[in-house]
Amino acid sequence: MPSYSRHDLADLSAFAAICRRGSFRLAASELGVSTSALSHALRNLEGRLGVKLLNRTTRSVAPTEAGSKLAAQLDQSFGEIGEALSELGQYRAGPLGGLRINVPRDAARLLLSPVLARYLHDYPGVKIEVVVDNNMVDIVKTGFDAGIRFGDTVPQDMVCMPLTPPLRWVVVAAPAYLGRHGTPKTPDDLLRHACIRLRLGDQTLYRWELGQGPRACEIDAPGALIVNDTDMAVDAALDGLGLAYCLERYAEPHLRAGRLRRVLDDWAPAGAPLVMYYPSRRQLAPALSRLIQAIRAANGLPDAIGG
Repeated sequence: MPSYSRHDLADLSAFAAICRRGSFRLAASELGVSTSALSHALRNLEGRLGVKLLNRTTRSVAPTEAGSKLAAQLDQSFGEIGEALSELGQYRAGPLGGLRINVPRDAARLLLSPVLARYLHDYPGVKIEVVVDNNMVDIVKTGFDAGIRFGDTVPQDMVCMPLTPPLRWVVVAAPAYLGRHGTPKTPDDLLRHACIRLRLGDQTLYRWELGQGPRACEIDAPGALIVNDTDMAVDAALDGLGLAYCLERYAEPHLRAGRLRRVLDDWAPAGAPLVMYYPSRRQLAPALSRLIQAIRAANGLPDAIGG
C-alpha cells in the first residue's frame, strides 16, 4: 500500500477543487490561497505522481484522462469523509458552522424572513448567508449549501424537500380598476385588460398559467408595465394599474383587507410547492436540517427529516 503525506492530501484537495470549479482562479478563491500557490501545488503533485493531471492554456483548464479518473475517485472519497464528519453533528449540543443558501425573492419573503429570528436565537452557533437571486444557479459550482426554488424547476440530480404545500396562483386587481374596466370572466378576457407583466430571472416574460387538467392554458397577458419583482406587481395592482398574477399567499393580506379582489377564481391553479434542494451526494448538515424543519413547521408541514 503506497504511503502519502499530509502534503499529498492538501494537494489532492486542491486538484479536486480545480476540477470541480474548472478554474484556477475560482478554486484559489474557494481555498483561500493565491493562484500561483495553487499552480505550484499542482506542479509538485504531478511531479511526485509522475503523471500529468491537467491540460492548461491561458484560457481554460481541463483534466487529462488520468486526471478525470483521479478526480472522480477523489470526489467519492472526499464525499465519504464529509459524510463521516457531518455525522459527528449528532454529538454536538446543536448545529454549528456556516450555511449559504440561494433563494428567489418571493421565497426570501414568504419562507425565510418569518423564521430567521427564531432560528438564529435557537442555534447561536450557526452563521447563515442568504443570497436573494431570481436566476436559477448551479449551487454546487457557486458554493452554496442549498437553494430554494419551485419544485418543478429543480435539476433532477438534486435532493428536494418540500417546504410548503402546493401553492395556488391567482389573478388579482384593485376594486377601483375592476369598477372602471369590468371583471374578466374567462382567460381570453385578459387579452382586453391591462396586465402587469413579470420578467423572470432568465429574462423571459412569464405567461400566465390558468386552469388545470383539460382546461389548462397559458396566456401571454398584455400590458404596458413589466416588472421583475412580485412586490412591484402587487403594488401596481393596488394602485389600480391593472391585473396582477401572483401566489395567493403573497396577496393574502390585501385580499383580507379588501384592497385587492381575486378574479377568474375558478381558473386559479395549484402549482408546485417551494422546496429546499441540495446535492444528493452530501450528508445533510444539522444546520440545514434544522432550518428545513423550522420552515416546514411554519408552513403546517410535519418534520420529514428527524434528528
